Amino acid sequence: MTQQRINRRRFVKNAGAIVGGVWLGTSPVAKAAGPNDKLNVACIGVGGRGSANVGGVSGENIVAMCDVDENKAGSRFQQFDKARKFQDYRVMLDKLGKEIDAVVISTPDHTHFQPARHAMLMGKHVYCEKPLAHTAWECRQLTLIAEKMGVATQLGNQRHANAGMARAVEAVQSGMVGKITEVYTAVGGSRGMPAVPQTFPAVPSHLNWELWQGPVALRKYSPEYCPYKWRFWWDYGTGETGNWGCHILDIPYWALGLKYPRRVDLDVVPKPEEIDPQRTPKSMKTRLEFAAENGHDAVTLHWWHGSLDAVFAKHKAQKYGNTLFVGEKGTISAGFDGYKAVLNDGSTPEAPKASIPKSPGFYKEWINACKGGPKATCDFVDYTGPLAESVLLANAAFRAGGGFDWDAESFKASGNDNIEQYLSPNFRKGWQVDSVS
Repeated sequence: MTQQRINRRRFVKNAGAIVGGVWLGTSPVAKAAGPNDKLNVACIGVGGRGSANVGGVSGENIVAMCDVDENKAGSRFQQFDKARKFQDYRVMLDKLGKEIDAVVISTPDHTHFQPARHAMLMGKHVYCEKPLAHTAWECRQLTLIAEKMGVATQLGNQRHANAGMARAVEAVQSGMVGKITEVYTAVGGSRGMPAVPQTFPAVPSHLNWELWQGPVALRKYSPEYCPYKWRFWWDYGTGETGNWGCHILDIPYWALGLKYPRRVDLDVVPKPEEIDPQRTPKSMKTRLEFAAENGHDAVTLHWWHGSLDAVFAKHKAQKYGNTLFVGEKGTISAGFDGYKAVLNDGSTPEAPKASIPKSPGFYKEWINACKGGPKATCDFVDYTGPLAESVLLANAAFRAGGGFDWDAESFKASGNDNIEQYLSPNFRKGWQVDSVS
């Protein structure tokens, strides 16, 4: 089928206030009458990670469930036997829109944007799995829509509620290692470049393959795509960097108050033959450069699919976690469960007093926000929209074979003639949408 690239020139800039991972404002929209009333929740994608998310909101009223794979959804479909069941989220929202307060989206990356957009434009609160969307343009659109509609949102960065991660953020913000101008982050392993299918079996009877593909170009079914390996095909996934980027970069984004980079570049430029047009890579080394703003100094944030061992050794830091903050006075090695700090003289600095409030629970944050309470810590508008966008900009730089300057206010890249095609999606006929500004 023919495809039509979204015309991003119609994108109208909209500057929103972005703050750190902790926010004490209130959500301007609340569907439930009060904190003791239960929300009517619809869940889109209820197998795999979606099953865990269903469990996270199971204390509310699960009124509808949607999944294109009856086998994957089976146990949750049976457990919530009174919930209405659907294969197509559009039908669900059309039929039950007036009965639904909030929507949980746990589908593959390429099908995050469409249901999130649809639900928020209907005034529904949204919890969406990371990395929020499939392209930077989609992330920006969802950020704008969430702000425009005033709905409560939360990105699935559940480790943000870990006490150890909060302690790491406090350590950085305490100034114990002085001014920080460089951060290294990485996800290990070498997952990527899956086998190219040679045969194409019949579509399993329990799977609606066309709906699973959603807005992207249709192709023949293969178990090399679905149910899991989609993550390593660019049409459907965002690779290991998209899989883990919003989790790992959450640490420096929160600790330093980062927002949008001014430049996106590559620490290692791949050879042209190392950039596969269909499949995500086994390794990648990118960096995001931030100007001094929002209370932080100019910062270079390295984001790698690979090992940090050599960096830990170079800076005589403790090998710990997935993040290394390099400061004037020493280093902080951080992860989801805590941190290890070393000063330049080899001593260990005193830990600061805990100051970040304990989360009531990651799902509870969002549920409370839906009911008019404080915004969730991983709200799209105030925090995770820019975070997810930046993760996908790094992917775009790799695919384009080089870096580019980024004007976040106007959503415009310059300095790389090959970058444009990787910033926004090609939705197939019947799935195109207009820009929201």
